Amino acid sequence: MTRGRSDGPQKKRLLTSVGVLAVFLVFLYVYFGSKNAGESALEYGSRSLRKLGSSYLGGDEDSDLGKQDDASIKLSLDEGEDAITPKSFPVCDDRHSELIPCLDRNLIYQMRLKLDLSVMEHYERHCPLPERRYNCLIPPPPGYKIPIKWPKSRDEVWKANIPHTHLAHEKSDQNWMVVKGDKIHFPGGGTHFHYGADKYIASIANMLNFSNDNLNNEGRLRTVFDVGCGVASFGGYLLSSDIIAMSLAPNDVHQNQIQFALERGIPAYLGVLGTKRLPYPSRSFEFAHCSRCRIDWLQRDGILLLELDRVLRPGGYFAYSSPEAYAQDEEDLRIWREMSALVERMCWRIASKRNQTVIWQKPLTNDCYLEREPGTQPPLCRSDDDPDAVWGVQMEACITPYSDHDHKTKGSGLAPWPARLTTPPPRLADFGYSSEMFEKDQELWRRRVDQYWSLLSPKISSDTLRNVMDMKANLGSFAAALKDKDVWVMNVVPEDGPKTLKIVYDRGLIGTVHNWCESFSTYPRTYDLLHAWTVFSDIEKKGCSGEDLLLEMDRILRPTGFAIIRDRQPVIDFVKKYLAALHWEVVATADSNSETGQDGDEVVLIIQKKLWLTSESFRGTE
Repeated sequence: MTRGRSDGPQKKRLLTSVGVLAVFLVFLYVYFGSKNAGESALEYGSRSLRKLGSSYLGGDEDSDLGKQDDASIKLSLDEGEDAITPKSFPVCDDRHSELIPCLDRNLIYQMRLKLDLSVMEHYERHCPLPERRYNCLIPPPPGYKIPIKWPKSRDEVWKANIPHTHLAHEKSDQNWMVVKGDKIHFPGGGTHFHYGADKYIASIANMLNFSNDNLNNEGRLRTVFDVGCGVASFGGYLLSSDIIAMSLAPNDVHQNQIQFALERGIPAYLGVLGTKRLPYPSRSFEFAHCSRCRIDWLQRDGILLLELDRVLRPGGYFAYSSPEAYAQDEEDLRIWREMSALVERMCWRIASKRNQTVIWQKPLTNDCYLEREPGTQPPLCRSDDDPDAVWGVQMEACITPYSDHDHKTKGSGLAPWPARLTTPPPRLADFGYSSEMFEKDQELWRRRVDQYWSLLSPKISSDTLRNVMDMKANLGSFAAALKDKDVWVMNVVPEDGPKTLKIVYDRGLIGTVHNWCESFSTYPRTYDLLHAWTVFSDIEKKGCSGEDLLLEMDRILRPTGFAIIRDRQPVIDFVKKYLAALHWEVVATADSNSETGQDGDEVVLIIQKKLWLTSESFRGTE
């Protein structure tokens, strides 16, 4: 009896020890197993990194879960060989396959920002702080396919790539888009041009008495701004006339409009006429267009129409297709009378009015402004106002007068397209650049682009690339060197450097101002090629994270797309550490081959983004 009683506690201790050992072994298995699981793109990466905020994933908004001190994870571009190299990045939740960090309304709700909805502040950029950013790879949607190639893509895209068909039903009577099987088709219709953008464009050219009903007016009309663009069929059909449009729409209730436009291969940008200036310099566009764009042009003393006036060139046109231009009910008549009075005080005149469309024209000189009665509203902008300062600058309800040059020459003095692309524009003088410097820059980038295409040639054919971004465009010579390729280029100029974007527009190209310490205003998977010339070195000087920039480039790059990184050797070494984690592979590397010696220690790295799928998106392909 005594012996039996003493065996009991020993047996219990043995069972307890075995249990503890089993729990420990399970812990080791889970811990090390989870670390290895990150090797596959089908699983979540193991590295604990920043997320935008746990409440976005359903957690407590004030929780610190998933947050770290930014300094602890920001990697310097000059770190030594002992720096941590991640084997994988986490994969964002499948629900975030269309995440646009600086236009994310969930973030606005979380941060409890006090925004004025009546002036569209909630559609403007509001970027997460570094510690609230996602630091994960954006997955493609279920069933994602390599996009259809241009020019076929103008008229059809894969439904799986943008699985949103509500616009097709909502705009079924306007021929915006039609769902047919596994594709979405675009007949070319719009809210105002049900029977096709091509016929509508020809009718506008006819209203202006342009030869052959061609809106390009023998090369004199090249850059167009289409506000409230829908799925950008207007801009898409302008391309065949050698006209390039910046199609703009907000991430609003029709939130996928710009996503459709870019998937189709049509230039487009997410933005809104709200409280801040558009990210374009003064006198950028020959023609602006609003087809039932649902904008209240009379609000706040006409401030939105005055912003449109700022970006129009001397003699530029504004085509307005809206019920106010033709309807006879009392409210439409009131709006028409007030708009007519406003634009008359702005010195616009009616160039043509027919059926449901009116086209106003801006004056060629400052004469009309100077002849107005004292106290006439809206006033001229202050003399110290810089009309080309646009990044985060508030709009003002004032008229931007022309420079002395534009006033004297009665216009911008630009050559017709395509000579405009290579002719030194008058505004070069604003930067102290000579014609020789301009031509030298053109030749330098022509050689560089030839080198790029030689390095890319094993991987691309004539239709591989369509949507291209130059992340630091300077004078736009990279884009100019691509003129004979069937591509368009979004030229991005840093917000804190020389305001050379006006030179880009004067050359007949398009672009925007941006700060690469923040996310770009576009959907994921919207560009085929990114060109980053010393962009990493630039943000390093600002103290921003190169890791964040890599993740942002991956977000906006289409699967199987390419990035050309031209920078110092330490930058290239830094990028190479992340290739496996990003699912990028090296296409080519090259030292600078410039004969001018201007490239210094610049090195070229070309990568290609692999097509990878999460378990959810993989199931969608089955």
